[in-house]
Amino acid sequence: MVLESTIVCVDNSDYMRNGDYLPTRLQAQQDAVNLVCHAKTRQHPENNIGLVTLGGGRVLLTLTGDVGRVLSKLHDVQPSGNINFLSSVRIAQLALKHRQGKNHAQRIVAFVGSPIESEVADMVKLAKRLKKEKVNVDVVNFGEEGDNDAKLTKFIDTINGKEGTTSHLVSVPPGPMLSEALVHSPIVAGSDGQSAASAMGNTGGFGFDFDPNEDPELALALRVSMEEQRARQEAEARNAVSETPGADAPASQMATNEEEMLKSALTESTPDYEAMTEDEQIAFALQMSLANDAEAMETATTPASADPVVATASAAADDFTEEMDDPEFLQGVLANLPGVDPNSQEIQSAMSQLTKKQDTKDDSKDNEGK
Repeated sequence: MVLESTIVCVDNSDYMRNGDYLPTRLQAQQDAVNLVCHAKTRQHPENNIGLVTLGGGRVLLTLTGDVGRVLSKLHDVQPSGNINFLSSVRIAQLALKHRQGKNHAQRIVAFVGSPIESEVADMVKLAKRLKKEKVNVDVVNFGEEGDNDAKLTKFIDTINGKEGTTSHLVSVPPGPMLSEALVHSPIVAGSDGQSAASAMGNTGGFGFDFDPNEDPELALALRVSMEEQRARQEAEARNAVSETPGADAPASQMATNEEEMLKSALTESTPDYEAMTEDEQIAFALQMSLANDAEAMETATTPASADPVVATASAAADDFTEEMDDPEFLQGVLANLPGVDPNSQEIQSAMSQLTKKQDTKDDSKDNEGK
């Protein structure tokens, strides 16, 4: 069995935001890279994988046998700018050249999901160099497959030569899952040239021929990939429902009502205590006392509380109310306050109202006695 070191080149351009591959090109690429990485490590446990971006040519991860590290770095890739196919493939070739296992075959798997701006002549020149260095290249052409097909076909044909079949071009039109299309492709084939699906020959419930008992690790990777896609689709469906018109109507109505209440509270007229004289303040306090007395009389008509503590407090309040209703008592209290003129017009007016109230109560008691 052939040992192999593979550099995966991922497209991180702005084109990867498009949704023609579910759920987006970027997430469909992540699922496909997940499949390729597990397929390569399945072929031999000593196979290594690295990660390079086509946009900017950044080496995200050098060659490693830990697929978890590859997938972790893969999820950090965010769409930005455009790709430079030639420059990034050269960087991937240099990363392979410095591999530790010199007996490992060299392979580059490039995912291209945006237009290639390089000239055909330059791509042919690079292909001849890769062939000389014995670097095989697999290209997954998706998204802009119509625009890139001619250039990539010439590129792969130059690497293979007249009799070579070790490099492959797989063009995937919009519609099916990208990872499902690759399962039947030679990119995930073993050393015997059979695809992962045809080699296993049974259905594993993934939508294509596959026996999970033959390769539990690949089965787990496929299952996780499909569950992640299903979760993303359900989340998008929930978001679409929550964004429908009228969904936030109760909250907005509540906010409007609160604003109206606040405005009402702010515009409500309140007495200016600082502008009042001391006599006016005392007169206002007496008026408030009369208003409280009216409320207390209304409360007295309701059934008494069974709670003894409440009953005691109510009795104490009644006793205090009787003293506040006594004009002579209040007149004596005001006479002893320093700086207060009990003969002022405001106080006399309040006392007059209190006296009339007391006379009304006395008349009511007399009528009840008769």
